[in-house]
Order: sequence, then C-alpha cells, then structure tokens
Amino acid sequence: MSTGRNIPSHSSLIYEKGSIEFQIYHLTNRVLRLTLHLKQHSKDYSSQRGLRKILGKRKRLLTHLAKKDTIRYENSISRLGIRGSGTC
Repeated sequence: MSTGRNIPSHSSLIYEKGSIEFQIYHLTNRVLRLTLHLKQHSKDYSSQRGLRKILGKRKRLLTHLAKKDTIRYENSISRLGIRGSGTC
C-alpha cells in the first residue's frame, strides 16, 4: 500500500506511546489509510465522518503542541510533512 508520501516508520522515531508526537504520528498514519480507502469507496460516509474526527483530533493535538513547545511542534511537522510552511 504505497501512499506516495514518505513518513518515517515508528522504529526510526524515538517517541513514547503516550507522547503527543506519537499520537500525531499514529493519527497521520490512520488519515493516510482512510484517504486511500475513500479513494476507492467515495460514498462511504461513515469513513468520511471518521476521517473528519481523526483530522480534528490531530489538529487539536498540533495546536496544543505548538502552544506548549514550538521546537517539538516544528520537528514533528517537518518529519511527518503534514503542514505548509505558513500554517500554524
């Protein structure tokens, strides 16, 4: 299942499972899997709702991390490649 995006595997990242960075990493992987699923099943409205919920949770975690520790936030978004340069 190739997504075309280069997200590092969990083994190359040194995160504890409860850390905000790991949660963002895990949610990003779920978003990518659901996006691939929705490309094939465009009328799967339950999955669309689930995707919106996951994106909202990831957005809240990223906002919290940006307010709490800017350096960790910037490292996370650069490793995962999930936000543009001007978006905060």
